[in-house]
Amino acid sequence: MTTPVKRLPGRLPGWAKALVALVAVLAVLFAGLRLSLLPGLRDVLGTTSRDRTGPALLKSLHDVSRYDAASGTFQVVVDLEKDAKYLPDALHGTRTLYVGAGTVDAYVDLGGLDERDVRVDDSRTSATLRLPHARLGAPALDPDRSYAVSKQRGLLDRLGDLFSGNPNSEQAVQKLAVRHIARAAEDSGLTARAESNTTDMLRGLLRSLGFTEVRVTYA
Repeated sequence: MTTPVKRLPGRLPGWAKALVALVAVLAVLFAGLRLSLLPGLRDVLGTTSRDRTGPALLKSLHDVSRYDAASGTFQVVVDLEKDAKYLPDALHGTRTLYVGAGTVDAYVDLGGLDERDVRVDDSRTSATLRLPHARLGAPALDPDRSYAVSKQRGLLDRLGDLFSGNPNSEQAVQKLAVRHIARAAEDSGLTARAESNTTDMLRGLLRSLGFTEVRVTYA
């Protein structure tokens, strides 16, 4: 009878040993960086930013004939959730909490006035002006005070971000924040304040020119 000889386990090839050693070294380095065990390592592995942006190009010029009479600052917390119809949220779905802060200007357009809108008496002591009602400008988000508080994404959404050209885009919540800010500006009485400020400005200006009676109306 013959006794089978047990084969000794084969040794790892050289390239496998080198790969295992490299992975171990990287794990130690990143662990030390994460736990701040190696304070000088952050400077070695740190990234530097270089602005390679070209010069800005002038696309168009517009003459502005409006008087910006009031400005409001607004903030809204956007809670945007997108769910799949037949899949659980852990697999497919997103929820984003976003703080949007921005400003809205209220202005009076003085470019369309003509001689029918500005009447002066013969003695040049009384003036009557008829102006259009104040309007609201487009909301402008402040990038320094707008930020995402939290982002929750399902597994499929995370995998999609890896192959997307614009991962974790905040365009949807930014548009929603602009919409809510514009709605809040409409209900804030900002246009009424702009008309009052415009009236005070014109009265002060014309009285400095010698007019004693100044009447401003809006139509």
